[in-house]
Amino acid sequence: MKKLLFLFDTDEMPSVFDTVVGYDGGADHVTGYANVTPDNVGALIDGTIYTRGGKDKQNTAIFVGGGNMTKGEELYEKVKKSFFGPFRVSVMLDSNGSNTTAAAGVALLAKAKSLKGKKALVLAGTGPVGMRAAGFLGMEGADVTITSRTKDRAEAAAKVIEKRFGIKVSGVAGGTDEERAEAAKDANVIFAAGAIGVQLLPETAWKDNPNVELLADVNAQPPLGVEGIQATDKGAEYGDKIAFGALGLGGLKLKLHRACIAKMFESAEAVFDAEEIYALAKEMA
Repeated sequence: MKKLLFLFDTDEMPSVFDTVVGYDGGADHVTGYANVTPDNVGALIDGTIYTRGGKDKQNTAIFVGGGNMTKGEELYEKVKKSFFGPFRVSVMLDSNGSNTTAAAGVALLAKAKSLKGKKALVLAGTGPVGMRAAGFLGMEGADVTITSRTKDRAEAAAKVIEKRFGIKVSGVAGGTDEERAEAAKDANVIFAAGAIGVQLLPETAWKDNPNVELLADVNAQPPLGVEGIQATDKGAEYGDKIAFGALGLGGLKLKLHRACIAKMFESAEAVFDAEEIYALAKEMA
């Protein structure tokens, strides 16, 4: 019985990245569908749940992806609500790689030092990776603040995170170097979740800051999000500070993504969203 993985992608083209990792995770065949929405996904779901019976169902799985987490969450919920009784297959949500990337980064930070009671700052925290990272940091007991270009946007995202994860999050303006540096003054943990090639924090804002203990940056393309660390850093020490660069946490991210794919084929009932993916990331870290 072949292991079949179906990619339901909300973008105009199915993700090549997710296709490759799908194969590397153990799928025998990966089929990608583009522009999938809650309104048009019904027939695709039916094709996955009505074609195999009994234990054979565990050889079919669904991966919900695309670049937009909001659209991905809506599609993911539609998929789950379409299941009933034995008519279900395993499903995973990882729009924009946000669940696996954020989970890998925060899991490595949590392994390096306890995050409970720490003040955590997520730079560019309104994007999919930043919002997931804020949620995971809060799950670890950190006091979380996120930045965005405007305070209103940051506060709006904070409310979404609070609703999703049940944690208190603060939002502050971080549209300028000065605003982000000010936000970092009291931070013990800094997680930079910005776009590639955009510097969010100069070295002067953290290198001699006695409060900063841990840093993570998901940007692998120069200039890095956090000036002064390296993309390859994996627990690198800068004085009394520990840093993780994009490539340093990227290894765990890829292993985590593959592991989730493999686990979906172990049963027909597995679900991998933020909490499940983060729990596995902590085991693997």
